[in-house]
Amino acid sequence: MTGELKEIWRFPIKAHGREALNKVSLTAGQALPYDRQWAVAHEASKADGSKWVPCSQFSRAAKAPGLQAISAKLDEASERMTLSHPDLPDLEFDPNTEGQKLIDWAGHFVPENRPQSVAVIRSATVAFTDSHFPSVTIGNMSSHRAVSQRAGQDLSIHRWRCNLWIDGLAPWEEFDWIGKEIQIGDAVFHVEEPTTRCLATHANPETGKRDVDVLATLDHWGHQDFTVMTKVVRGGDIQPGDKVKVL
Repeated sequence: MTGELKEIWRFPIKAHGREALNKVSLTAGQALPYDRQWAVAHEASKADGSKWVPCSQFSRAAKAPGLQAISAKLDEASERMTLSHPDLPDLEFDPNTEGQKLIDWAGHFVPENRPQSVAVIRSATVAFTDSHFPSVTIGNMSSHRAVSQRAGQDLSIHRWRCNLWIDGLAPWEEFDWIGKEIQIGDAVFHVEEPTTRCLATHANPETGKRDVDVLATLDHWGHQDFTVMTKVVRGGDIQPGDKVKVL
């Protein structure tokens, strides 16, 4: 089957907002530009931005589901960001110098029995992706529809916090790509591994409330994986409408 790129998403501050893109220029060995460029360290974290650290070092939606409902808009020229949440007034700030504004705005979503948010950290090396390498995640719309059908309701794709969404494939066909290279537009990706999922997927991206046991739904297929992690091995421009080809 022939796939087509439908949507591009990035997450400038890890777990704190999603942003749609109409086009992006990828560089070999790097994540999407500004994807997971910043993250919010909590009081038990040892993260300082000098190296990649696992997601457990940051405030995230698996522990604070309200964060799942944040959307973002980044002005790349100034690096100022606007965040929106259905329960809050919009926040406009510079994540490099005004991190406390974000903590004051969203920190209350972290439960009292969890380590509290203390600092916005910028990566000086690789993006704060969920993999130790700077990954680009690719999701299959058909697989998402299969999960929605199994769950008995229409689920938002934003539960998965995925970078690139492809349609036109068979359900779960993306897992057959592991170990292979695929081309989208001018860029080539090596498909590394599936993405194992967590409690963040239980939170509704419209409300920030947990409402569906997505992990139990995935158990129907004998795993808790959704989307695949890839490495960019050849840079280039991509945009919705580009065809997907297995090399």
